[in-house]
Parts: sequence; C-alpha cells; structure tokens
Amino acid sequence: MRPDTFARPSLFGEVSRRDFVRTSVGSGFAAAVLPVTAQALTTDSAGLDAGAVRIDVNGFDMPAYRAAPAGRSGLPVVLVVSEVFGVHEHIADVARRFAKQGYLAIAPDLFVRQGDATAQPDMAKLMSDIVSKVPDAQVMSDLDATVAWARGHGGDVSRLGVTGFCWGGRITWLYTAHQPAVKAAVAWYGRLVGSASALAPQHPVDVAARLAAPVLGLYGGADTGIPPATIEQMKAALAAGNAAAKASRFIVYPDAPHAFHADYRPSYRPVAAQDGWKRALAWFKANGVA
Repeated sequence: MRPDTFARPSLFGEVSRRDFVRTSVGSGFAAAVLPVTAQALTTDSAGLDAGAVRIDVNGFDMPAYRAAPAGRSGLPVVLVVSEVFGVHEHIADVARRFAKQGYLAIAPDLFVRQGDATAQPDMAKLMSDIVSKVPDAQVMSDLDATVAWARGHGGDVSRLGVTGFCWGGRITWLYTAHQPAVKAAVAWYGRLVGSASALAPQHPVDVAARLAAPVLGLYGGADTGIPPATIEQMKAALAAGNAAAKASRFIVYPDAPHAFHADYRPSYRPVAAQDGWKRALAWFKANGVA
C-alpha cells in the first residue's frame, strides 16, 4: 500500500448549483449540500480506472462509482457506503483515495430506486421522499450484488472491507452482521439505536452480537444526533457478543461534531478526519483487507 495521501483542497471555493451540475453517478456535489466549502479535497484519477459502472441486481441496473489502480487485478475490495446525499463527488473522491492505496473501491447508488438523492435540494424532502423509503433488506441485497460484481471485475473478495458515513455508517454495522465474507469494517458516525419499523426492523445495537468481522467505529463527542449513552449501549452489546464483536473498537473525538470527515461541509474537522482516515487504513490492514 502507498503511504497516506491527502489531496490538495479544491480551488473552487464556494461552489454554486450552476457550477456543479451532476452528469453521472459520482460527478458533482449533492444539491442539498451546496454551496461547497473551499476546504473540499480533490483526489485526482491519475493511475486509476475510475468512473461510473452498472451493477446487475436481479435484473435491475444499479449505477455505482468505481475506482481502482489501472490495469491491476486481485485487489482488496472496499465498499464505500454514502451519506444520505448519495454518491456525489465527495463519495467518489473517497473511493479514489482508497484506490490510491491499492484498493478496488466501489460506491453503489443505494437510493436509486427511490429517487436521485443528489438532485434534491430540500433536506426535509430528501429524507421523507427518498431516504426514509429505502428498505434495509434492499440495501443488503444491493451490497451483495456489488460484492459479486467486484469478484468479476478485478476484486479479491476474500479481502473484503466496508466503510460508510452517517446513514452509511449505520449500514456498515448492519452489513457486517449480514455478509459473512466481510473481513473488517469502519463505521463513521452511524446511528446505533432506533425504533424498529417495517423497512428498518433492526439497528446496529440489535445485530452487534453477531458481527462477521470487527468494526472500527469513528464518532464525534460533540455529535448532537448520536448521544454518548448510545455509544456506551453499543459497547455493552459488543462486549456480550461473538469474537468479532468483542474485537470491535470505538474512537470518539471529543470536540468533533457529526460529519467531521465531510471535507466539503462546515462540519469538517481536519485533525479528526485525517486521524480517522489513518486509523481506517490501519484497521483494514490489520484485519486482512489490504
């Protein structure tokens, strides 16, 4: 693996809706997060095969963004699960960062059946009209299909990792309990507890005891949406679980808010984000995903 690489900030500064028009999965920033701050990182695609691909999910054509070292196969695989904003430029950039480290990184558009999460400018409507209508079972199936796609496109799925942010952080915990092929996972500030519903019958605390692989949880101590008590509740559930659960760990950055890794938003905290990135790479390497 190459040493840690953080690309330079974007030169765009405050980016308007007019300046960033989404043309395909992974291009442009989500409408709900504009304008983008000047600190947004940009990782180039030099030496990579990077761009949109299509993944068959039982006859459904699911878009995804893929990045990998050009011309190589037998690569460790990392699934990158987006926030509620979908697979926009930031998530594509994260995939490229993993690819620069030698991974086949794939970010599937897990909201596509319900709508285009990147195009909805109103946060309330994004949540009510798209995100809240996505069944967890559908997401698990879509991620399974992504793993199958990776197996046929240069990926070594015996070295499978998954990471996700916010909404994707919650999914990371769930998928690590669902898919026995996962070797390691990194969940960034994903919700841990919640009420059961038809579309979301379980939450991370409910599946903690039966994880297929150890999970590194990266959380913010100043995250008002994820109270410290819920982290302690999750720790207790992990301690009572199987070997993978017991091997899972939390890192809590005391002063970091929610979305501290999101370099395109005001919530970005570079010290916590860069430390978390280094820990994520080390976690994957230590647990056979490298």
